[in-house]
Amino acid sequence: MAHSESQGAVMKPAPFDYFCPDTVEETLSLLAKFGEDALILSGGLSLGAMLNMRIVRPQVVIDINRVEGLANIVGETGGLKIGAMVRQAELAQSSTCQKITPLLAEGLLHVGHYQTRSRGTIGGSIAHADPSAEIPLCIMTLGGQVELSSVGGKRKMAADDFFCGALDTARNEDEMVTAVFCPAQKLGTGVAFDELSERKGDFAIVAVAAWARYEGGELIASIGLGGVEGRPVVIKISNIEPDDKLICHKIHDFVQSLNALEDRRASEVYRRQLAIYLGQKVLKTAIKRCHHETH
Repeated sequence: MAHSESQGAVMKPAPFDYFCPDTVEETLSLLAKFGEDALILSGGLSLGAMLNMRIVRPQVVIDINRVEGLANIVGETGGLKIGAMVRQAELAQSSTCQKITPLLAEGLLHVGHYQTRSRGTIGGSIAHADPSAEIPLCIMTLGGQVELSSVGGKRKMAADDFFCGALDTARNEDEMVTAVFCPAQKLGTGVAFDELSERKGDFAIVAVAAWARYEGGELIASIGLGGVEGRPVVIKISNIEPDDKLICHKIHDFVQSLNALEDRRASEVYRRQLAIYLGQKVLKTAIKRCHHETH
């Protein structure tokens, strides 16, 4: 029986062909064949909703949940390599992540809810590129890289170059995100993360990630803001004092220079004010948590 408008529409995706490859090579061949007509399904949290609401109507969906070799967390010289199919909950609980990139480990605890983190993937969040997403924000603040693969080979791209805007990346249509690289945070680095959303687990109105450390006797820091513009933005500050008022002024001036978003949740003015407040608060927390290098 057909539903009337008063009964509400049944949410179903438009028809598509479904593939479930077993290998990266098979996946890349499918992407090379179908190109812009194909979408990759990993955790499915964002794509599933977009398919059901018919925001996207791909001809082909490629499910990579059976693909081997994409779910490894590896501590490498100088950093951490995270496979695209690593689940968010697994990475948050990883002692390797907590040791090498504590900022990312802390940011992951703010992603959605426990139930969604158990399903959501690192690669899926990176590829989706939501302006408010915590994982892209942390990767940007850490100065990470994204690994992209195609039948033609692999390439690494700085996260700053990869994220172009809201739901927009520099990934080519025949490429897939296969891994993320984060540089190791040095011993003594203080980290902090905070965000404000309408309800816990909702997309953040503004999210802030920060790290601070002493280097050669000088205090340096990096602050990343999510949800303010169409992609995460980062400011680096050097030669500062722990309680220097200059910190507050630098964050204030930086936020005022941004093209802040405006939506039903927050006006441009409110979003700026919130970014300034959270930015100053989170950076001060990170500074309190760092300590001088030991020799």
